[in-house]
Amino acid sequence: MLTINIETARRFILGKQGLWPGRRWRGIEGTEQAMRAMEYLQLDPLHILARSQDIQLHSRVLAYTPGMWEDLAYQQRKFFDWGGWLAVRPMDELPHWRVVMRREREGDSGDSRIRRMAADHAEAIDEMRAILRERGTVSNRDFEIASRTRTQSYRGRKDSALDLYYLWRTGEVMTHHCEHFERVYALTETVAPAHLMRESEEAEADRFLISKEVSFFGLSPLRRTSDAFHGRGEPDRAAKQMLGAMVADGDLIEVQVEGWKMVHYALGSDAEVLADVSAGRVPQAWTPLETTTTEEVVFLAPLDHVSARGRAKEVFGFDYVWEVYKPEHQRRFGYYTLPMLWDDRLVARFDSKLDRTTNTFVILGLWLEDEALGTDEAFAEAWAGGLALFVRFLGASKLDAKAIREPLLRRRACSSQEATGGEA
Repeated sequence: MLTINIETARRFILGKQGLWPGRRWRGIEGTEQAMRAMEYLQLDPLHILARSQDIQLHSRVLAYTPGMWEDLAYQQRKFFDWGGWLAVRPMDELPHWRVVMRREREGDSGDSRIRRMAADHAEAIDEMRAILRERGTVSNRDFEIASRTRTQSYRGRKDSALDLYYLWRTGEVMTHHCEHFERVYALTETVAPAHLMRESEEAEADRFLISKEVSFFGLSPLRRTSDAFHGRGEPDRAAKQMLGAMVADGDLIEVQVEGWKMVHYALGSDAEVLADVSAGRVPQAWTPLETTTTEEVVFLAPLDHVSARGRAKEVFGFDYVWEVYKPEHQRRFGYYTLPMLWDDRLVARFDSKLDRTTNTFVILGLWLEDEALGTDEAFAEAWAGGLALFVRFLGASKLDAKAIREPLLRRRACSSQEATGGEA
């Protein structure tokens, strides 16, 4: 059993996700490296400032531009999207996921509604198979609602939406590309490389699922919770049987974090990295290319795993809830509030909007966890640098910072924007 303190746990979790001690990847090649290190890139259709997945990659990759992940997935075919918890996964993992897809199809695990779709829509599903063979690619938008059977499903208002979704969830089709975040489907054999059109052995797939879970969390209690329903094929059931063997084999190590009740698990291959972080060293593979998170703050996406779904409270003592789906009168901060990472801590949050008519990035509110940061010169410098980079990423030419209450932070934000050729 390895015992570490909360600071080590926090830095290790951030580092595993590519967020500490600074951006260590660049461009589209770096985007591929980041997506592999992150394990899952969750996709979300909302486009307020930018989509959550693009903000996630901006926080990890220098010179990232929105859509790079789509090129890697739908043009280069290095990744594929899948799951009720919609996320992008490396294409070379497909044989493991085909086991999960088959389990869902047979009703052994996953969403029970999937198997009901097969029974309720058997003829229409066969129709979609035939149409796909004939046309090559199909989207739900190709079918007029007047010509389809209406449904009351959580997945769409017409049966074609459910039929295509069923074929996608069970592995018969994959996303060929997206049009305005709408999936365009094709038969799997026309998308995936032929050598990946197979299933792993059951035990191999289960070990993979457990390792993937642990790596995604960095430190994982391997418990089934509502925030961990990622479509992994019930790995908790296999975990109970395999956990001891994986620890004995060195695939996993047990970690006790001071102040946390439950024993957590890390990958055995991360033992040396954990030792470096525990000793106060930055692992060589984590060396930033340019600035550190101490020199330049980073804004986390609303669905970033290190802070979403209550994890910010557990890991950072930072109470963060994405309020986008709350009624306005119930919001404490704002519609699209993002946490702010400085060094290895979440120290603030801000709400903002992008006024596309004037191409202005508007800060609607900034809230500091410690009021002293409002007069801290080092933080002000890091805040201004991170904000300028974020504004450029969004493509905005103007900054409206009037809502910032702290004079030092407001001045630095405006000066930084003007220094990069914008208006404030």
